[in-house]
Amino acid sequence: MATVLYYDMPIVRIFGRENNHMELLHALLVHPPIFDFTAYDFWLRPYGIMRAAGRLARACRFTYFDYLTTAKKDSWGRGRFEEEIVAKPEAFRDIPRRFRRFGRPRAEFQELLRSQARSRPFDVALIQTSMTYWYPGIREVIEDIRTLCPATKIVLGGVYATLCPEHAASLGADLVIHGSNLSPLYELLGVESREPAREKSRCWMPEENADVGVLKLSDGCPFHCTYCAAPMMWEGFKPRGLDECVDDFQRLIAAGAKDIAFYDDALLYCADEVLLPFLDAINAGIGSNSQVRFHTPNALNARFMTPELARRMVNAGFASFFLGFESGAGAWQTATGGKVNAGEFDASVKYLHEAGASAIFAYIIAGHPDADEQEAENSIRLARRLGVRVMLSEFSPIPGTVDGQKCARWADLAEPLSHNKTAFALRRLGADRLNRLKELVINSGQIRGAAGFETASVFPLRGAGNPNGMREAPAVSADPSYCRMPGRRR
Repeated sequence: MATVLYYDMPIVRIFGRENNHMELLHALLVHPPIFDFTAYDFWLRPYGIMRAAGRLARACRFTYFDYLTTAKKDSWGRGRFEEEIVAKPEAFRDIPRRFRRFGRPRAEFQELLRSQARSRPFDVALIQTSMTYWYPGIREVIEDIRTLCPATKIVLGGVYATLCPEHAASLGADLVIHGSNLSPLYELLGVESREPAREKSRCWMPEENADVGVLKLSDGCPFHCTYCAAPMMWEGFKPRGLDECVDDFQRLIAAGAKDIAFYDDALLYCADEVLLPFLDAINAGIGSNSQVRFHTPNALNARFMTPELARRMVNAGFASFFLGFESGAGAWQTATGGKVNAGEFDASVKYLHEAGASAIFAYIIAGHPDADEQEAENSIRLARRLGVRVMLSEFSPIPGTVDGQKCARWADLAEPLSHNKTAFALRRLGADRLNRLKELVINSGQIRGAAGFETASVFPLRGAGNPNGMREAPAVSADPSYCRMPGRRR
């Protein structure tokens, strides 16, 4: 069943005509299916569309359809999506892997559309986009809406919509939103933005899968890593209001959330001004006996970890610490932005161990265009010597980034399918070399289970909702804000 929520609202303009509070826009929110070689619910939620819906809450009533639900979950709230093997696109003819569609059956969404069409079609459909190479799922959704509710306006927002706007427009949407500016959406709907200042960034929250929640304390990132698209998504680093963040947290807890994943790209940056005041506020509100577990799939910047910060995070209930190590090679780290070095990573791990953290992970990129200089093998060995569990992040080239432009030899950046992390890593390294890296992770004492997986995949974006680069594990973590969903890791 789809979730339908109603909100009171003052007079608004709907498609150019004035309406009173009894006639609200009916907006369909869609989290599309995934077409990929791998996908996993690594606390994946459509954070971007939740932020957008929050801004429209006084003008709309919402029906929410999430293709990416999981029935069986591990002890941290993660699990596998429904899946089926489908025909592999011609672009992947050289990739020796089975291609799959992940998500609920297409017929369930079609039945929702038919049912709505019999009364009054949706006024607008807001579709969350994330990985650029997942656009086949967006195309499927658009085709069904056009067929069964042809009068419904279709709006795309998020990472794919921002990074590949012309390609996204070719799928047939009425509006493709670039970045996080929702003004074009207000204009399309004829909605006058009258939300109180305190509600400008309040998230709308679906009732489904309420045991897992996502949260952001800030937007953007102060760094400019050469493999990351954060600067294209957000202008610099901007903390959200503390009251807004605490309100989001309290509503997640009230809904039954037991696991909450932070989607910040730079959660530890300016911690004295952002993270620590938040932890103080929620501790004052719910005390220290809360059963909620916090997770950091977008990756933490080890540079900013301190003994005090590590202790505070562990005491607050952080159950997992994912560090964006990427490589231990000093020259490679400097050339790609210098966000962290091996010494800072070593110190961060030490602080976390001393604070009592037990689930510490390190993301290491596999398949970077400068893979030889990156020294992935030595980086894996270094992380394991420090007692950290390694997650290989298969690299995906991002249009418009410095490192993305280096990938023309292995990928056609004009075709988003070529950004696929599985395909690119295989083409860049070859199956033998990639498998050796995975075997090194396993043979060096890698632990597998509820606390993590040996491999992850990285879409170096960052920002608006996800993950920094959008870390996947084994294939996902998302998101990105509506007009920018899961981003890149820190």
